[in-house]
Amino acid sequence: MDLKKYFHMNSGAGKNSYASNSKIQGLIICKSQSVRREAAVEAYLGTGWPATMSVADLGCSSGPTALLEVEDIMEAIERECVELRRQPPEFNLLLNDLYGNDFNAVFRSLPEFYSRRPGKGLCFVTGVPGTFYGRLFAAKSLHLVCSSSSLHWLSQMPEELQQKEGSPAACVNKGKVFISAGSPPCVAEAYRKQFHRDFTTFLRCRAEEIVRGGLMVLAFMSRKNREAAMMEDLYIWELLADALNAMASENLVAQERIDSFNAPFYAPSLEELEEEIEGEGSFCIRSSDHFGAGWDDDDLYSATGGAAADGVIRPVRYAVRMEKGVRAVAEWMLRSHFGEGLAMDDLFCRYGELLAKHYADHEAAMTNVVIALVRN
Repeated sequence: MDLKKYFHMNSGAGKNSYASNSKIQGLIICKSQSVRREAAVEAYLGTGWPATMSVADLGCSSGPTALLEVEDIMEAIERECVELRRQPPEFNLLLNDLYGNDFNAVFRSLPEFYSRRPGKGLCFVTGVPGTFYGRLFAAKSLHLVCSSSSLHWLSQMPEELQQKEGSPAACVNKGKVFISAGSPPCVAEAYRKQFHRDFTTFLRCRAEEIVRGGLMVLAFMSRKNREAAMMEDLYIWELLADALNAMASENLVAQERIDSFNAPFYAPSLEELEEEIEGEGSFCIRSSDHFGAGWDDDDLYSATGGAAADGVIRPVRYAVRMEKGVRAVAEWMLRSHFGEGLAMDDLFCRYGELLAKHYADHEAAMTNVVIALVRN
């Protein structure tokens, strides 16, 4: 499976689209806002008050969250310029995502975006398709890089677990689609190695593109426990595997396809992140912190929150949100691996039922990290 080609959020504005199911990503952007604003001002001042400020958003996706980060960054810098009584810079906004991203939807939202900036400085928006696990921009051309809810996705399934004809790797994680409590230790180690390769490449590429004194602000899923097998959010994938295995037992999906699928996802601990950054050496950590973001945030989902007038009990309500959110993000990846014959409605109906049972006894929150880095 070529993730660069096949991995993208569900496009459009339908009930299963990312645009309709990305409120949790918006919440994560809001919760990391203060770090991003501080970094934006520091990048502007630390790079000598550039007349044109180049800002890249890596993994912008589409829908209502696509422009939130860059808009926030511009506002922070423009407020600082008012305080300093300086003319604000022009902004070169570079929106990146993989080739299948719905960039047209982003571009169609630009008139409304511009209308929210009456009397403000000029900004120029460019779409930059490609993987951030490689070079995307000219050397020393960026002042600030931001990314939210993207870097927990790996560039590929872990290399050591990829199925080759006659390879024992095919059965290493049988019946699972990710690290599980029942997975052998080599599975977690394969994921750790893939994360190390990917994140090191990411840092080296950005080090080439960011000017000295420029900053990055990265927010993505993390874990509090050092041990990968103790990851708080394992249930997201374990329950998806349970739903797939139930379908396999009814001959609705081939068991071999489940056994050969390993989700290209990894939520590192903060300790792991700090070790990778310090080991690569191009960036200095300005700040780092964990925070929670949950599907149980009823203020976020105000249309269905509060007293639940429709009578739907909370675990079911949270499960519906989670099921729709995961489908919006992962459906095309699953289609590319399992084929068009996989009944997505059936799969995610089963998944939602399993999630509802899980949320009856567990919180519906996810651990995230936000980290600010300055280019040495």
